[in-house]
Amino acid sequence: MKLKVAVQMDPIARINIRGDSTFALLLEAQKRGHALSYYTPEKLSLKGEQLVASVQPLTVRDQDDDHFTLGESHRVDLESFDVILLRQDPPFDLAYITTTHFLERIHPKTLVVNNPASVRNAPEKIFVMEFADLMPPTLISRDKDEINAFRAEQGDVVMKPLYGHGGAAVFRITPNDMNFGSLYDMFSVTFREPWVIQRFLPEVKHGDKRIILVDGEFAGAVNRVPAPDDLRSNMVRGGAAQSTDLSPREREICERLKPALRERGLLFVGIDVIDGHLTEINVTSPTGIRAIARLGGPDVAAKIWDVIAAKRA
Repeated sequence: MKLKVAVQMDPIARINIRGDSTFALLLEAQKRGHALSYYTPEKLSLKGEQLVASVQPLTVRDQDDDHFTLGESHRVDLESFDVILLRQDPPFDLAYITTTHFLERIHPKTLVVNNPASVRNAPEKIFVMEFADLMPPTLISRDKDEINAFRAEQGDVVMKPLYGHGGAAVFRITPNDMNFGSLYDMFSVTFREPWVIQRFLPEVKHGDKRIILVDGEFAGAVNRVPAPDDLRSNMVRGGAAQSTDLSPREREICERLKPALRERGLLFVGIDVIDGHLTEINVTSPTGIRAIARLGGPDVAAKIWDVIAAKRA
């Protein structure tokens, strides 16, 4: 089956194709003969009941510095596509939320991956709190007294923005850290939302495992080991990718999440697990596909398109 596929993403010229999961999905779609179109979020318009966008035909190549060709822009009704890949990166702000409201109008007649209503209603660091028993102790707050009480209870903690991504603004705060007051002030000015405060897991030095779930099923994993001078394991922050398999505890976590992911139409999800503790459920624009393949793991992109094709059949 040949599908008409549109991808809503950040500017394609800026991506790092060696680590970009969206690019892996586009390569696999093209390999299967699907017709690709591309647009960025600001090209979306809602005219009455019709959702339209200025899109460009897209061809991709696995070649650095020459990885795409775009055709002439034309205005289309997005309901004319079989599939839309919602693959823009956070920040998960009102612009992003508005996008989900727009795309919700055409889903599931046009299959949007992931389900836009569920992307909106399952923010990555809030949705995960539905599985608090699988997590390290975690607080979401901007109340200084509440945060100080949590620090006194837990000792070492990590503090990060609720809607951050890619390891940006992630700090470890030790019990007697004299920088906490300044950090609290900086977060108060920078972020309007509450923040995530989570017990620090020392075993992160051995890796933060990214596990990919496709339609709720385990599809592949990569262990991301932080650099010696950094607590963040994100590969965009210098984390080293290592091949890995799942422990019994990690398989248990995957099984626990499966019904909730399927119920919400979250077809492509990346979860993060440190030392057997679930820390995030990434639903907006998960990464890891290319690293898994490069290390000899499963072809996750092929699995995703197999599932999409089955849902469109």
